[in-house]
Amino acid sequence: MKKPFKVVIPARYGSTRLPGKPLLNIAGKPMIAHVCQRAIEANADEVVVATDDQRIFDNVTKLGIKVVMTDINHQSGTERINEVASQMAWQDDDIIVNVQGDEPLIPSAYIKEVAHALASQTQAGIATLASRILNGTELFNTNAVKVVLDRDDYALYFSRAAIPWDRDSFTANSAELSDVMPYLRHIGMYAYTVKFLKSYCSWQPSVLETVESLEQLRILWQGESILVKTVGIAPEAGVDTQADLERVERVVLNATTRL
Repeated sequence: MKKPFKVVIPARYGSTRLPGKPLLNIAGKPMIAHVCQRAIEANADEVVVATDDQRIFDNVTKLGIKVVMTDINHQSGTERINEVASQMAWQDDDIIVNVQGDEPLIPSAYIKEVAHALASQTQAGIATLASRILNGTELFNTNAVKVVLDRDDYALYFSRAAIPWDRDSFTANSAELSDVMPYLRHIGMYAYTVKFLKSYCSWQPSVLETVESLEQLRILWQGESILVKTVGIAPEAGVDTQADLERVERVVLNATTRL
């Protein structure tokens, strides 16, 4: 029997490029409704939206989804989720999946994958996802975060650089991938236990995460393990710009038309 898990969806109203992003319309529904639907389809034991804005709170309430008002001063979605876990009095061994509020196309199967991966072992208090990099353009793209794993699929390092560097095959910005090993792109979805979440939120940012601008490096800096489950393909990108919003709506409308 699979261990039950919870999904928390951090949703802020403030966005420099797209103010009110969680409430923007996609094919007749607010974005946050699509994200909640993905979580429900993943058979989560509980789905909660974490927000700091009354407008989002009211809209999510109308959807019949549980929503928790959190402190406006949180610096990250992770801190917001930690407050939700505290308010809900969840147990230390409960598993939470962090699903971003601007990811309306995230596959429900991936939500289940990351939760079940974490539950299947005891070495790490956190699990995440990765997919195979298929071309050199992606490998050398600094916006695509790469991850290197050990033999048991725990992360050795994350970087915006092309890692591991194949000294004998690569030249800078090469379009050809080495055949020595698979290269993996990190997918920014996390599952963690409540106990681990509490610990993470007590740690100060590390030098590594500041240099690379990658929060997960705080975990490796502390000597903790991160389990990485490799999945087939990277999900559709989330919504950061108006162009992203239009792209996502086209995907949703096309999918609806095919039904």
